[in-house]
Amino acid sequence: MMLSFRCFRFSTSSPSSYNFSIFLPKPHSFLPFTFSLKMTSSSAQSTPSKLLFRQLFEKESSTYTYLLADALHPEKPALLIDPVDKTVDRDLALVKELGLNLIYAINTHVHADHVTGTGLIKTKVPDVKSIISKASNAKADLFVEPGDKIYFGDIFLEVRATPGHTLGCVTYVTGDGPNQPQPRMAFTGDALLIRGCGRTDFQGGSSDKLYDSVHSQIFTLPKDTLVYPAHDYKGFTVSAVGEEMLYNPRLSKDKETFKNIMQNLNLSYPKMMDVAVPSNMVCGLQET
Repeated sequence: MMLSFRCFRFSTSSPSSYNFSIFLPKPHSFLPFTFSLKMTSSSAQSTPSKLLFRQLFEKESSTYTYLLADALHPEKPALLIDPVDKTVDRDLALVKELGLNLIYAINTHVHADHVTGTGLIKTKVPDVKSIISKASNAKADLFVEPGDKIYFGDIFLEVRATPGHTLGCVTYVTGDGPNQPQPRMAFTGDALLIRGCGRTDFQGGSSDKLYDSVHSQIFTLPKDTLVYPAHDYKGFTVSAVGEEMLYNPRLSKDKETFKNIMQNLNLSYPKMMDVAVPSNMVCGLQET
């Protein structure tokens, strides 16, 4: 018995399926049996991105604010990570322009170099809930702990404790699962900067804790995980876990070398610290 195959291609570019006809011999005739075989390709599998993402910058403190939203959810829920008081109007205008529903204003830690915009946002959009880690001991509407998930629509952020710059630092990481953004994204605050890290000499900082935090909670993520810090002073906008593991001049070293580096930075006192920290302990709005 001999089988013959005919393949019919119905696309001139990167076909996603082929039709095959198999002709089975019978006396004096051939009867076709046809089936279809789907071929996977990047174009065939592409779907509209669920995650709407914008990276915003405040130049005076070199702070990044991140806007994330579930663009395919009917309510388009959104959140802001590390908003700055001076750019609240800009950020809210963008939220409105994009037709988003802001539900959360989130901080990675109690900042010492700028006043958070969370409190001001709440005065302008009363339904927004502020979020910070429970370990920070600051005021907010909601407190998160390691392992918690922050949902906005069908997308979520996973909370990872990364103390060392301050006692209450956390990193927010996009979820690992079906329909979650890929590659993953880590919003590292000051724990991990691009080719650097936050200082460890105030607010309960510890170079020992910071080293362990980054290596156990961030460097264990997939190497293609995108790293989005709270600040950058050299014009970088994004890195990746694999890059920082190799090229970070501090955290790619062994722990003792790292601790020695951090002990000898000789940094000046943060000029905004005496204003920013008390304000940020109360959600960015000083009590009267």
